[in-house]
Amino acid sequence: MAINPNSLKNLRPGRKPGSKNKTTLAKKDIVTLSRSRTDVSWIEDLLHDEASYLLDHECKTIDSKDLITPGPDYIDRVVKESDRSNTVLRNFQTIFNHGRLRGTGYLSILPVDQGVEHSAGASFAPNPIYFDPENLIKLAIEGGCSAIASTLGALGSVSRKYAHKIPFIVKLNHNEFLSYPNEYDQIPFASVDQAFNMGAVAVGATVYFGSPESKRQIQEVSQLFEHAHSLGLVTILWAYLRNPSFKKDSKDYHLSADLTGQANHLAATIGADIIKQKLAENNNGFVDINFGKTDKRVYSELTSDHPIDLNRYQVVNCFLGRSGLINSGGASGENDFAQAIKTAIINKRAGGMGLITGRKSFQKTMKEGIEILNAVQDIYLNKNIKLA
Repeated sequence: MAINPNSLKNLRPGRKPGSKNKTTLAKKDIVTLSRSRTDVSWIEDLLHDEASYLLDHECKTIDSKDLITPGPDYIDRVVKESDRSNTVLRNFQTIFNHGRLRGTGYLSILPVDQGVEHSAGASFAPNPIYFDPENLIKLAIEGGCSAIASTLGALGSVSRKYAHKIPFIVKLNHNEFLSYPNEYDQIPFASVDQAFNMGAVAVGATVYFGSPESKRQIQEVSQLFEHAHSLGLVTILWAYLRNPSFKKDSKDYHLSADLTGQANHLAATIGADIIKQKLAENNNGFVDINFGKTDKRVYSELTSDHPIDLNRYQVVNCFLGRSGLINSGGASGENDFAQAIKTAIINKRAGGMGLITGRKSFQKTMKEGIEILNAVQDIYLNKNIKLA
């Protein structure tokens, strides 16, 4: 169905803050979009020249035929061949069978651990109804998510009402952000047994790779994941980088493809079934910071400067896709709708397994949040958006 470009004028990147009707974005404009499973015209209207840049890109680095890709048969084709138990297979399939992306092999997850990581005020002041975890779960359900990931306390507070209605992912460790001066260390807040007893199907954890504390975190998380697998729970690792030396000459290599790729490889090594990673925005971290080991072919043959090729290198380091890569949606701000769509296109075309979209959805009204979640899901449902 053709889209009226006028209905998208407030969605276009570059619209100045304070523009008229900005606050009525989702209420008036986003909800009018009609997105079929083959139509890409709404993406072209939204992203303009960037649409062709992303939708028409041909990856000439690592061939998609070499990837272990998501799909309806992912559990039978990939996970079943591993050392995961029958219960892990069942719980993994439970996540794939839920929400608007059920049966596709792709995932759309709502993550809400920012109340600990960033402070509850910073996270929920834009929409105070989300101080109540029940409203976050309602957002995940109404938004058609595959699962919700949150803290032990948040999910536990309403688990009896909702654990059988949407898959729960309990985040086991957090960066406690109240100490002064601020410290940056992931410490256990919850146990695998607590997650299991509330009916969760999966657990999540973070490692700050590259930090002085990372060696301890790797050991802790490896043991947590071993116990989780023994109880049949799926494991998800937030494989983040954290080291002030990763910023050099105004460039932030926390987002480099080579460093995040290695973080992904370490995550898969300690048993992560799914790896959550920030979208790569640059490269050459090992070279420019001058540490570790790499190979010049990483930069001349295995990657390019195109965002899909950078993201593909992240996928490749997830054992070529044996561990699924989900990218984070990033912070909330201007042009959230367009940014979320771009990230979803990059992830899908690179060979990723989906998106984990938090602040861009829950720092909006529930209606706006649902629209953003659904739009992201429509990228993965669209049959004309294929592997690059």
